[in-house]
Amino acid sequence: MKKYVLDLKVNTKTHLHENYVLLKFTTQNGEQLPDMLPGQFVEVRIDGSPTTFLRRPISINYVDKKSNELWLLIQLVGAGTRQLAMAEPGNIVNMVLPLGNSFTFPENKRNELLLIGGGVGIAPMLYLGQTLKNKGYTPSFLLGARSIRDILQLKEFKSLGETYITTEDGSLGERGYVTQHSVLQKIHFDYIYTCGPKPMMMAVAKYARNNNICCEVSLENMMACGIGACLCCVENTIEGHVCVCKEGPIFNINKLSWQI
Repeated sequence: MKKYVLDLKVNTKTHLHENYVLLKFTTQNGEQLPDMLPGQFVEVRIDGSPTTFLRRPISINYVDKKSNELWLLIQLVGAGTRQLAMAEPGNIVNMVLPLGNSFTFPENKRNELLLIGGGVGIAPMLYLGQTLKNKGYTPSFLLGARSIRDILQLKEFKSLGETYITTEDGSLGERGYVTQHSVLQKIHFDYIYTCGPKPMMMAVAKYARNNNICCEVSLENMMACGIGACLCCVENTIEGHVCVCKEGPIFNINKLSWQI
């Protein structure tokens, strides 16, 4: 897909949590946003941070074509993301998009599909779920977090399909980790898509492999350039070392050299 370097305007800003901000961007002059696929990401230039020299990779959370908006779910983890989260409606942010590959879709629309997100890893699951629904699939969601306070965009997920929850403290849904949820014992899923902390994704991948389920993961390796030049995001696969930003971030688990 063609890549663009765009100055986008912050349309709205919502504090979802003290550590998470949802920014919705649109174009400055009303032109349509470029086409973007679920699983792709953007590289955002951070202006105003003297310690942030490289762009920050952020998953595409959602693309609202009716409102011509790109949603980015920002987790405040360092100087760069904290500076980005200070943006206010009307501010201009420069970004390169869309980058990376995308999730794939099964041929059979009757397949049982489960989208698993942990923490900020829920971000790409929302746009994927909407895309699947638009194409005639019936997605289900399994969201995991530390507590009820950390479950984000629950209303949006519930509007797209059956949504299951796990929290480590049991404050919402079932207590435990996503791979311990009872739905995995009740329903045989044909496809699993997941994004989140690597230990969680590895546990999901192990479950999928043991149960002969097709599984795709969205890796979150450190990505500095977004085009495969800096070699910061290399991942070992059965075909050798590849740059996640260029060959991924979406990988079928059968292509990864994970010891699961």
